[in-house]
Amino acid sequence: MLTSNLVLGATEAAHGINGGDIIFQLAMFIILLALLKKYAWGPLMGIMKQREDHVAGQIDAAEKSRAEANKILEEQRALLKEARQEAHVLIENAKKQGDVQREEIIEAARAESERIKVAARIEIEQQKEKAVTAIREQVATLSVMIASKVIEKELTAADQEKLISEYIQEAGEKR
Repeated sequence: MLTSNLVLGATEAAHGINGGDIIFQLAMFIILLALLKKYAWGPLMGIMKQREDHVAGQIDAAEKSRAEANKILEEQRALLKEARQEAHVLIENAKKQGDVQREEIIEAARAESERIKVAARIEIEQQKEKAVTAIREQVATLSVMIASKVIEKELTAADQEKLISEYIQEAGEKR
C-alpha cells in the first residue's frame, strides 16, 4: 500500500495542480518584482531620467548655440554689407576727386599754355620792333650816304645806278 500511495501521489503530482506551489511561486514572483522595483527598476529609471535631462539640456544648449551662431552670422553679413557700401562710397569719392584733379590739371595746363603764347607774342612783337628800328636806321644811313654822294657830284643815270649798287654792297658788308 505504501507503494501504491507513493505511486498514486507521484501520478497525482505529475498530472495534478499543487496549490501550495503556485502560491509559493506567486509570492516569490511578487517579492522578486518588489525587490527589482526597489533596487533595480528605481535606480535604472533614475539613471534614465538623468540621461533624458542631460540630453534635453544638450539639445537646448545646441539650439541656443545655433540661434547665437545665426545671430552672429547675420551681424557679420550686415557688417560685410556695410563695409562693401563704404568701400563703394570711397571708390566713388576717389573717382570724383580724381576727375576734379584731372580738370584742375587740364585747366592749369591750358592757362600755362595761354601764358606762354602771350609771352611768345610779346617777344615776337618786341623782336619785330627791334628789326624794324634797325632797318630804319640802315635805310636812313644809306639815304644820308647816297644824298651826300649825290650832292658831291652831279651824276648821270648810269653813274647813279652804279653808285646805288656800290652803297647797297657796302651796306650788305657792314651787316
